[in-house]
Amino acid sequence: MLEIGKVSENVLKRSVFRQIHTTRPEVLKGAGVGEDCAALKLAMDELFVLSTDPITGTAQDIGNLAMHITLNDLASAGAEPVGVLLTILLPAGSEESQLKEMMHQMELVCAKEKVQIMGGHTEVTRAVNQPLISVCGVGKAREGQLVTTDGAKPGDDLVITKWVGLEGTSILAKEKEAELLARYPAQLIETAKGFDQYLSVLPESAVAVTCGVHAMHDVTEGGIFGALWEMAESSGIGLRVDLKQIPIKQETIEVCEFFGINPYELISSGSMLIATPDGNRLVRELEAAGIHAVSVGKAEQGKNRILFNDGECRFLEPPKTDELYRVL
Repeated sequence: MLEIGKVSENVLKRSVFRQIHTTRPEVLKGAGVGEDCAALKLAMDELFVLSTDPITGTAQDIGNLAMHITLNDLASAGAEPVGVLLTILLPAGSEESQLKEMMHQMELVCAKEKVQIMGGHTEVTRAVNQPLISVCGVGKAREGQLVTTDGAKPGDDLVITKWVGLEGTSILAKEKEAELLARYPAQLIETAKGFDQYLSVLPESAVAVTCGVHAMHDVTEGGIFGALWEMAESSGIGLRVDLKQIPIKQETIEVCEFFGINPYELISSGSMLIATPDGNRLVRELEAAGIHAVSVGKAEQGKNRILFNDGECRFLEPPKTDELYRVL
């Protein structure tokens, strides 16, 4: 069992540093015993892009989710992720094997996306009652090529990649498997659990930045309704969206129906909302890259944010607490 306080040097070497294998040439100084800072060197025409996020909603696959969420934030800015800094807080009574598994999960993502764990801090504390990982991501982008959430313009097409609710569905299928099995076949639950394979939006970001998009926003807490509102509010625009066009998996519908929650307000890492002057072109390019995408509506002048569904319409509301927290 790990002792309260800063994790010992032996544990750091054994269960943290030995799990880190991926390196980047931009990183001049990375993780090591006693190292308080990381150092990077970028080219003259490149920008630093920074993002930070904690993971608190689940203990299962926490390392995998923590890494994807921060890398997706960088991708939504059109940036290439370079490295991350980690703060890992573990509750009293944690085992070293838990820490080692978290690091293993994060390094698997890093190896796939060519991202280096550059440093951080690991501690056991009574201040938390479940593991908490906060990730600070560092990326780079060429000057003049940075994409923001507030760049959507009236007339833009609104494109959604993959399917909404993937992350929340996967979390619920894992955390509440026994309850769900009382109603649904095991195959449906296994499929839902496997939605975590779609969590990265780096592939769609790479395609989108070549198509001259105006804005990108990864769909996280608050679900697609939250993401639509945030892009519209940030950009100072209105929008019209066809609810039936929003892509969603049947497994997500079933899981959300079981718990009585709204799938469009469920955390949705793995899906990207993109504003572009040519939605048809973007959808074609994404589909050619093997990424499912749908044009769901338009950005408009003014502040009306309207959802259409079979001829009926209602106004989009500001984001509320994510539906995941109603269940967990």
